[in-house]
Amino acid sequence: MKIALVGTGFVADYYMTTLANHPALALAGVWDRDAARLDAFRAFHTVPAYPDLDALLADPAVQIVVNLTTPESHYEITSRALAAGKHVYCEKPLAMELAQAEALIAQAEAAGLTLATAPANGLSDTHRLVEEALRSGRIGAPRLVYATMEDGPVFRDKWASWRSRSGAPWPGLHEFEIGCTLEHAGYALSWLVTLFGPVESLTAFSAVTFPDKGPGTGHITMAPDFSVGCLTFHSGVVARLTSGLAAPRDRSLQVFAEKGSLTVRDLWDNRSVVHVEEADAPRPLLGRLLTRAEAKLGRALPWKPTPGRKLAYPAQPMSKALPGFPSQIDFMRGAVDQAEAIRRGEAPRFSGALALHITELALALNNARDLAQPYRPRSRF
Repeated sequence: MKIALVGTGFVADYYMTTLANHPALALAGVWDRDAARLDAFRAFHTVPAYPDLDALLADPAVQIVVNLTTPESHYEITSRALAAGKHVYCEKPLAMELAQAEALIAQAEAAGLTLATAPANGLSDTHRLVEEALRSGRIGAPRLVYATMEDGPVFRDKWASWRSRSGAPWPGLHEFEIGCTLEHAGYALSWLVTLFGPVESLTAFSAVTFPDKGPGTGHITMAPDFSVGCLTFHSGVVARLTSGLAAPRDRSLQVFAEKGSLTVRDLWDNRSVVHVEEADAPRPLLGRLLTRAEAKLGRALPWKPTPGRKLAYPAQPMSKALPGFPSQIDFMRGAVDQAEAIRRGEAPRFSGALALHITELALALNNARDLAQPYRPRSRF
């Protein structure tokens, strides 16, 4: 199935790296409104480029448009692609406003097209492993979940010098304007809703905690750089999700259940370390000694190892080519899942009502200062 990329910025190189994992997809071409960026990307990857967006959308060979533009352009580009009869895979979020996201879902359904959304880490080997562990019942019914999307104090780093493989600059100013919640919360939300179902209510708080993010940032309007939300699921599970740009890097997920707990070290790692601790299993001697040491010191030890047994992966990974630091995500996995679903005449996993629900939750977390609390999502899946 042929795809075309709209947008050749920083994240597009992640998609090109992982395209090699999926021979079922073929790249028809790329386009970007920045002619210099488009030319650099085309030359680096040796791929065809379209002269303009109209030419890309008019190409009958293109079946899926992969929308990698900046978030404020997602609605317009996706709507135009759907109007041209193309299926769309869109980077997160679907739109910057809930009404726009709802309109896109309705437009896709009316046209008989699929509209799927990132992130693709919810299709990872790790997610599959955790699904199987929870389904087995070895730790019982989940009750409480802690999800963390802390990216570390990147504004104190040399972010202005960061470049992608093809030379695209990391869009730091734009990231600060959009905010870490809209940029990152989806990585946790894609896991939470597929493991525990739809959210019934959400109580959230967001704030700009570091308004001064260094030289060259004083002229922009900062989005919240910290958010925390407590989510109640229809299934009865309760979760806490934090997103931020100041605390030490932490992209973990912890599930506390009736008969034990499960910990995923990094939601950005396609084959992250996963530990399971069963409540009635004997604890290793080292763990017992460290727990006693903490009790005597009256504080937690930051280097204490994760308790429980490490889960083993199947020998063969789904994805072989993955980006380097800071993520190990198969970004193109979402597009190939969409292509395979289209061939079967089914809906992709992260599409339609599920995609809308994730988008609504991310928007509610980011915009918590302007919404009555608790917030009750109007989307369902």
